[in-house]
Amino acid sequence: MFSPVVVASSEWKEDGWLNTNLVQERLNVGDEFGCYGIPGLSWGADPGAVAGVCREYIQERTLSSNWGNNPLSTYTPNGLTMAQHQVIADQGFTVHGDKNGLDYTAWHNSSDSPTDLWDWYNLGRRGGSLEQIIGSVSELQTAVDEGGLVNMYWIGRVNEATIRHDSDIEDYIANEAEAWLTTWGQAWSYWAKSRCYEFNHSIEPTGGNYVIRFESLITEQCTQLFPERWNLPITWKLDIGESDIISITSNNSELADITDERRTKQGYSKVNSGYLHLSILDGNQVEITVDDSYYDVMGIAEFWNNHSSAITIAAHETTDLFKWSKRFVDQDNLVFTWLLEPRAVDSADWLPYAAVAVGATAVLGMMLVLKREGLGPLAKKREPVQ
Repeated sequence: MFSPVVVASSEWKEDGWLNTNLVQERLNVGDEFGCYGIPGLSWGADPGAVAGVCREYIQERTLSSNWGNNPLSTYTPNGLTMAQHQVIADQGFTVHGDKNGLDYTAWHNSSDSPTDLWDWYNLGRRGGSLEQIIGSVSELQTAVDEGGLVNMYWIGRVNEATIRHDSDIEDYIANEAEAWLTTWGQAWSYWAKSRCYEFNHSIEPTGGNYVIRFESLITEQCTQLFPERWNLPITWKLDIGESDIISITSNNSELADITDERRTKQGYSKVNSGYLHLSILDGNQVEITVDDSYYDVMGIAEFWNNHSSAITIAAHETTDLFKWSKRFVDQDNLVFTWLLEPRAVDSADWLPYAAVAVGATAVLGMMLVLKREGLGPLAKKREPVQ
């Protein structure tokens, strides 16, 4: 009588902070909103229903990221089959985390680079926790030094108890870690681009210098292969030898120097070895004016802005965005993947009404069936035969 959506929605209420400016503030920092679960629905019993309702819960209240509207990331518990993970992926969730027991894995260690889509159905957990006492600066630093995607764990509250975060870990990430500060969905979208790409490039002399034109293309083939992918800046490596850079522009504006940047944005960085790193959106043409005609396109860097490591912080069980995030309101250099879940409410209050509704509907249905047969109190009385 009741769909999973109707039943589940009777057991939770939304986080009202998702309809405030707080969401945009978190998006501006670079955060992402993903899924943790839905009270009243079970990942094991019906993963498609959980993923579908959770996707709607997010999309009806917020963008998932400044780089894309659609949610890409979700928590999944241990014990689900690969078929169940595929059902979740069919709802648009491409990243499933973390440590959920599948044979296929992504970033469970520094060399565990994903090679296929299903590797992302078992995202690893590295670098420890942001939680005080449990977390460790040395553990995190070791993981960052090893390279690859470092996926930290964080939960802000348990019932009414606030979980303190480690200020030393916060300081290390904010001020010292040489890594791309990113999210699950950004990391997946960057990886997806490296699996399918096309680009245009050319060079022509002008006024005693040379202009290199470069564009990362939007293609139908790649869009069909990864329809969920966000269009975020991808870092291309160009070898320009000993050339001096006169200017770098895109859409008639100067491209920013992002040499020391760690949060995703468009721009360029130049290294002493003669390599130019362009971090640009697909479809944006860049014009590079140099004093020599030599150049070569070397491909896509493993991580944005050519970092050798990336750090994500997955905020599990986020039922109250304000209480989870308020301690980081003045901190721009911590980037979170907020895994959202509505607040559970006491389900006992609605059960009597549901029982009455089911009973009344069943009785009415039986009476309508009897009416079609000419029987029961709703049937028209027949005139006696003369």
